[in-house]
Amino acid sequence: MSTWPGWLGRLSPARRRLHLGVACLVVGALVVVGVRAVLDRSADDPAPVDQARRGPVLLVPGYGGSTTALEDLAAALPGAEVVAPPGDGTGDLREAARALADRVREVLERTGAPSVDLVGYSAGGVVVRYYVAELGGAAVTRRVATVASPHHGTDLAALATSIGSGTCSEACRQLDPGSDLLRALNAGDETPAGPRWLSVWTETDQTVVPADSAVLDGARSVDLQATCGTGPLSHGEVVRAPVTVSVVEAFLGAGGSDFLVAC
Repeated sequence: MSTWPGWLGRLSPARRRLHLGVACLVVGALVVVGVRAVLDRSADDPAPVDQARRGPVLLVPGYGGSTTALEDLAAALPGAEVVAPPGDGTGDLREAARALADRVREVLERTGAPSVDLVGYSAGGVVVRYYVAELGGAAVTRRVATVASPHHGTDLAALATSIGSGTCSEACRQLDPGSDLLRALNAGDETPAGPRWLSVWTETDQTVVPADSAVLDGARSVDLQATCGTGPLSHGEVVRAPVTVSVVEAFLGAGGSDFLVAC
């Protein structure tokens, strides 16, 4: 009497060996595929960035590329460097992100640091997000602070786009709430793992419209009026305001996961 259960017991020894051999091959192949999938996921997921070790600070200017607005922040952050965008700062924000990627590589090689801290003002915050999400920046970025950045677009860009391309540069069109760039950035995780995220904004911003377009899902959000009780601050004033400088400085300087808003 056969000791093999079910249909296996009804097969001849030769056919039973054949079926068992095929089954072993299939199981082996599935194991290999599973192991490879785990390894591939591990390779895609960046190692956690050491939050206790502060990195070099790179400041990314906004639309038009002017660095003047970042002078107070740069002075408050030891060793901070401003990353000038390609051209006149009104071109493709993705190209600006690629220029940022090049600068990050250069800074890490020069300093030997394992990571950087990034501060993006206005459209510079969108540039930083694209670098982190699409160009591998999550693996080497410790902290990201954005100041008055139109993460979900601004109605001013939408209006300019509707008038015609002659009144709105490529970067302007990319800041339209319906742009392909912003739709892609906001379709998934708005704050990818790797860095810690901060968004600083002002309720009285007349450039980022609506003002809460600057809020990022998953980031620590600091509404300067509600959190710090400040008076009205325009888009140009917010990045120079001492309260903004204090908040960003505290965020970048906090060790580990601790961060107390310093208004």
